[in-house]
Amino acid sequence: MDLKLDLKSKFLGGLVGSALGDAIGELAFRYHDEMSLGAVVEHSNVLTYTDDTAMAIGLAETIVQTGHLDEKHLGDVFKSNFTREPWRGYASGPPELFAMVDEQGLSYTEAAGRLFDGQGSLGNGAAMRIAPVGLFYYDAPDLYAQVRQSSIVTHAHPVGIDGAAVLAYAIARAVSLEPNEVFPSELFSLELVSFAKTAEFRAKMACVKTLLAENAPADEAARQLGRSVMAHESVPFAIYSFLRYPNSFNDCLFCAVLNGGDRDTLGAMACAIAGAYLGIEAIPEAWRARLEKGQYIESLALQLEQMKK
Repeated sequence: MDLKLDLKSKFLGGLVGSALGDAIGELAFRYHDEMSLGAVVEHSNVLTYTDDTAMAIGLAETIVQTGHLDEKHLGDVFKSNFTREPWRGYASGPPELFAMVDEQGLSYTEAAGRLFDGQGSLGNGAAMRIAPVGLFYYDAPDLYAQVRQSSIVTHAHPVGIDGAAVLAYAIARAVSLEPNEVFPSELFSLELVSFAKTAEFRAKMACVKTLLAENAPADEAARQLGRSVMAHESVPFAIYSFLRYPNSFNDCLFCAVLNGGDRDTLGAMACAIAGAYLGIEAIPEAWRARLEKGQYIESLALQLEQMKK
């Protein structure tokens, strides 16, 4: 472990950043420019997160409680958290999956494989919650396998898994980098292309590199990369938002959430990387203080960091 790295700050930044990106991204569905969105954020009593953060919390809880990624434990935590708070904004996949587990006696992985006519989900649900995995396994040589283990509980499609893996790798690399040094943008981009296993993600990550080299505006990048709920049409633009503004948490967030599409998830994914790179100090204290269940989210981040010692 590089002793220069402040892992406590980075783990806090990654988990809190993801939750704030989610909560502020949800507000961006109603406030579509930086000035109005910023004003609303500053005057909100509570910044309320969605299912993105609810599932990230579940993932962190499983790692903290078991020390690893156990399929049944993780699925049970997801199901319990959903049952307690079904109003968080879940798509149709999780409740359908939980019903199959309860009514048909399937494992979570078996049920996930039957979704979408047996193809499995290629949505961004495994990626949106991946911050705890990217943080905790930032130095693990088997990061892709760990991501797959966390994903197959709900997402069986290779593209859905690959999206979570590419994002987790971006978070992991962000943890390992020193923000006071020059950010290695080109190398970072190349590594993401190499880490992807599907043709869809290799092509999109190569496109991210090209768009950055050409200094393409954010709206053009969003158009080319996509902003939908599918993994290969949202994870790349979230990563682009970070790579365009690696030294500013706020600019990264606004780029991710103010260009349309799946705004809350784009914010959660982009800001997980930004927070993991810049650390908790880069996140406005006023935002952090207003985050729903912020103290609990911070406690999970601190427990994950302690487990690395």
